[in-house]
Amino acid sequence: MMNSNCNCKWGGCNVSMIVKILLIIGGINWGLIGVGVLMGSISNWNVVHMILGSMPIIEGIVYVLVGVAAVLSIFGCKCKTCIATCTSCSNCQTKSAD
Repeated sequence: MMNSNCNCKWGGCNVSMIVKILLIIGGINWGLIGVGVLMGSISNWNVVHMILGSMPIIEGIVYVLVGVAAVLSIFGCKCKTCIATCTSCSNCQTKSAD
C-alpha cells in the first residue's frame, strides 16, 4: 500500500501491513459469501459471522475496518517509512525511469 501505484508486497509501515491483511481477510470473506450465494446458502459461508456471530458490534467493527482499509489502499500511505520503502523498491525505480 506504500503508494497507490506501487506493487511492493509487504514493505512499508505497520499500518500498510494491517491494511493488506484486512483486505485479504475481506476479499476471502466476500469470495466465500459469493460461493455461498451461488450454492444457495449465504449464511453458511460468511467467515466473519461464523467467528464473531455472537458479537454483532465487533462483527460490524471488522466490516468497517475492512472498508477503511479499502479506502486507504486507493490513496496509498504517505508516511516516511512507506515512501522510503517505495523509492528503494525495484518496481518503482523501473517505473520512474520510464
